[in-house]
Amino acid sequence: MAWREVSGNWLYVPQSPRAIIHFLGGAFVAAAPNVTYKLLLEALGQRGYVIVATPFINTFDHKAIAHEVLVTFDQARYYLENRVILKRLPIYGLGHSMGCKVHLLINSLYEVERAGNMFMAFNNFSARRSIPLLDQMMAFTPVKEAMTSMEFTPSPEETLDLIDRYYPVERNLLIKFRKDDLDQTRPLHEVLYHHFAELTTVQILPGTHTTPMAQDLSWQPGQQFSALDAIGQFVKQEFTRDLRQLEDALLMWLNPLGAMRSRRDR
Repeated sequence: MAWREVSGNWLYVPQSPRAIIHFLGGAFVAAAPNVTYKLLLEALGQRGYVIVATPFINTFDHKAIAHEVLVTFDQARYYLENRVILKRLPIYGLGHSMGCKVHLLINSLYEVERAGNMFMAFNNFSARRSIPLLDQMMAFTPVKEAMTSMEFTPSPEETLDLIDRYYPVERNLLIKFRKDDLDQTRPLHEVLYHHFAELTTVQILPGTHTTPMAQDLSWQPGQQFSALDAIGQFVKQEFTRDLRQLEDALLMWLNPLGAMRSRRDR
């Protein structure tokens, strides 16, 4: 299997697909999701899930991003339905950080069908919290209107209100990493649990905000194994272990029986 570009999306299509996962990455790394999230997405693809990773460029207007992402994803969906004959496969959303917010906006603002959504390290901070030095930049902005417009739309409060009023997807998985100062899973869980208590699941996993972006570290020890080599091997093992646990959590939620059989076969 290999990645292919289709109408602005990156597709990873297994031979016997069981479902479609629409993936959206975090701010500033979402432009090349097939690269920045390569290991995670390919691991899911190798378990039978079609991956549709839609790139986007971060701006202040998150509603516009949601609309553009949905239009782009629909082009990939039409391609899959017409050429790969995947008309009846369920579609799941998978987001990381800001990608979670975009998925939530898509589902709250538009009529789309999703079998469920998976949110990793949900981030809904304001522009001032998310963008370093924004306050300093605004201090030098001569036009007051320009200063007030330098905030994400919808705002964090407006986003949660939209979800509370319009979000229809009943089955949701929320993943929080233990060492993550950017995570805002708790307020999202409170909103979703209020409406879908029985089908909203929260898992706390080892790792950091960047665990979904873990890459394969090719550490080759020298002829004489040194302390630096030991550190390198330890870091690689930590990244691999955390990513594997994340993969297991996603696969178990998507298909509990299949995930348990795969564990026994390892």
